[in-house]
Amino acid sequence: MKTWRLDAGAQTLVLATGGGVPEAVWWGPALPPDEDLAELAQAARMDRTGGMLDVLAPLTLCPGPGEPWQGQPGLVLAAADGAPLVPRFRFSDAEEDDEALRLVSRAEGLTLIHSFRTEPTGVLVMRTRLESEAPVRMQWLAAPVLPAPQSGDILDFHGRWTREFHPVLTPWTPGIRLRESRTGRSGHEHPPWVLFPHEGARWTQGTVHALHYAWSGGHRSVAEALPDGRRQIQMGHAWGAETEPGTVFETADLIACISVSGLNGIGATFQRDLRDRVVRWPDPARPRPVHYNCWEAVYFRHDLGTLTAIADRAAAIGAERFVLDDGWFGGWVKGRDDDTSSLGDWSVDRRKWPEGLHPLIAHVHGLGMTFGLWVEPEMANPDSDLLRVHPDWVLGPADQATGRNQLVLDLGRAEVRDHLFGVLDALLREYPIDYLKWDHNRLLPVVAAAQTRGTYALLDRLRAAHPGVEIESCASGGGRIDAGILARTQRVWLSDCLDAAERLRMQADAALVLPAAVTGSHVGAATSHTTGRVLPMAFRAWVAASRHFGFEMDLRTLSAEEEAVLRTVTAWFKANRVWTMAGTIHRCDTPDPAVTAEVQVAADGSRFVLFAGVLDTTIQSLPRPLPLAGLEPGARYRVRLANPQDAPPASRGRVALLEGPLTLSGAALMGAGLALPVAWPHTMWVVEGTRL
Repeated sequence: MKTWRLDAGAQTLVLATGGGVPEAVWWGPALPPDEDLAELAQAARMDRTGGMLDVLAPLTLCPGPGEPWQGQPGLVLAAADGAPLVPRFRFSDAEEDDEALRLVSRAEGLTLIHSFRTEPTGVLVMRTRLESEAPVRMQWLAAPVLPAPQSGDILDFHGRWTREFHPVLTPWTPGIRLRESRTGRSGHEHPPWVLFPHEGARWTQGTVHALHYAWSGGHRSVAEALPDGRRQIQMGHAWGAETEPGTVFETADLIACISVSGLNGIGATFQRDLRDRVVRWPDPARPRPVHYNCWEAVYFRHDLGTLTAIADRAAAIGAERFVLDDGWFGGWVKGRDDDTSSLGDWSVDRRKWPEGLHPLIAHVHGLGMTFGLWVEPEMANPDSDLLRVHPDWVLGPADQATGRNQLVLDLGRAEVRDHLFGVLDALLREYPIDYLKWDHNRLLPVVAAAQTRGTYALLDRLRAAHPGVEIESCASGGGRIDAGILARTQRVWLSDCLDAAERLRMQADAALVLPAAVTGSHVGAATSHTTGRVLPMAFRAWVAASRHFGFEMDLRTLSAEEEAVLRTVTAWFKANRVWTMAGTIHRCDTPDPAVTAEVQVAADGSRFVLFAGVLDTTIQSLPRPLPLAGLEPGARYRVRLANPQDAPPASRGRVALLEGPLTLSGAALMGAGLALPVAWPHTMWVVEGTRL
């Protein structure tokens, strides 16, 4: 019996083989350093009973091929002519160095490689690679397959446009929980994250396993409870995503972590991993700039006078980056006046911008702001110069339905990528642009891994040519959020919904995986453009200030009172962003379902801020004391309410926080909690804490 051990953060992975493909005999909380791995592997051996085969096939890193395995296989393969292949792999050798452990198994003409590495951020990163001497067809290849915990449930996410990142808790039952995105993106519907909270796990306590498949295209997740009681987890590209025969196939990274401190431990690890390892910042020392985006102010109605006037207001309030959204471009035949034409024609529309974008950019720069631009390079309208010249560049059948009046360009083709790089490179060379809002507003007509690889290649080439340009991943809002795209971008647009009530919930749940620094959040208009809900400025502004902050509305319509509130919150964000954007978000176990609350703690633990959002009228007359999270029990903190002015007339008692600061231990703040003032629905309480 050969064994290997990997430790990362709070987890230990132990692999073993007796001659076949290695298996994970332990994936759980950290084991003692002197654990006997051979004994552990022996202890994992299971009995057999009646009604079973005479051999119990192991749950290997790639179960199924050539074995009497009766669960979902980790590999489905065919010869180039379509004839099924059922190779029987045997362990060959292990390759280990400072960077990775690679376990190699072989069958006739085939090599299966499972690689593992640990990261200082506390995650374990693994992937599967298949090499073949002759071309083969790949239907399904799982990243290294892991055993699931025997306690608890399955927690994954569902969403749609303007309502992203909703957690779905599903009990384990005999059979399969299959989640597959076939839209060509990581998707609103089934983003590639899955958690396994043990019985009794909450935000602040309990054991949780978690996996993230770092891939921006169609993907598949299988959580299977076998009849014999074992449970397996598989993640990989969508079924059939590899459309052509080949000799090398490889999964994306599967990122694993375990927490013994509740769901917050998973959130803290994933946040740190994305921010500090995955994202490559153009200038890590630069504070996250306050955005102004003009989309919900003017839509396609671009006019230099209007936009310079809005830019003046944005700069006066505190914006540091001005983003010109959709509508600035056009072709020889038409300009972009709505979403039915010109997408793909990346030339500045001279009807709207007779001198190009130079006058607007000069004005923006003169106000001390940098300039950003919206693009959607992977798409084109049928009514565009591009598709009139190159109709063959469309991905999928010629008679397919459009989405948002547009079609997808085939980025698996080098000539398409070359063209897109050429037009984007020309824009970035002509204009001093420091930011691209990169959109993706249409589902793919076919599942094709080559499309995702082509997108990655285009982004990598553009980043190499323009390393100082920051890029945001937007896909009808939150339709493409994963570690694969964040390795090439620095911001995600969580949702096209700026309704702060919706955003509060979305942002809190998305913090299971997303750090504040990459999560774009803007203050929208008083009447939300996507829900029609009317919300006060203070609530809208504080919800946005809890993430990468900006605003997106016609600033000329603000009252003096609204502008004063927005200025105040903008100044607060600027004063605190260095530590909040580098800190960790901890969700609170709130005893009141009307309240959604989180604590953002500085990386060195010296400061924190509590954001407690009241969404509904409470059942009881008075707020329940709110226990905080993420603090040091033995430390003492000076706490103060940052916005006592938001207390309504109905708040008539002597709440201590309304009278001045308090000094309390972390144990007290996380135990008994804080008594907050009475609040109307759509109030955000902001409590600042300093460790003494």
